[in-house]
Amino acid sequence: MPIVKLDNVEKQTFPNGATYQTIVGDDEGSTPVRVGVQVSPPGYSTGTHAHPYMEVVSIIEGTGVAWIEGQGNDIPIGPGTTLVLPPNTPHGFEVTGTTSLKTYGVHASPHRIVER
Repeated sequence: MPIVKLDNVEKQTFPNGATYQTIVGDDEGSTPVRVGVQVSPPGYSTGTHAHPYMEVVSIIEGTGVAWIEGQGNDIPIGPGTTLVLPPNTPHGFEVTGTTSLKTYGVHASPHRIVER
């Protein structure tokens, strides 16, 4: 695998101002996992969603609250927090601080699939 520098990765803009950079993965699904960095502005919410595979999300910067079916609502998240989300488990997060929330996510799938 090549060495990837985040500064060289194109940003994809999500609704409501978040950006996503795919570090590992492509549209053809040539890798067994998909890895990316998301930066979400203050007030941003992912809304409740799920994936048909495991997702692991680590918070690098900022603060927010998460909700995970079966785990509860308003779970505080910040640097050093990792969410381990089983397949088909509804979840989401909202940025609560005054700065952006930066996350590093691993999707156990060659394609990023979001089910709402």
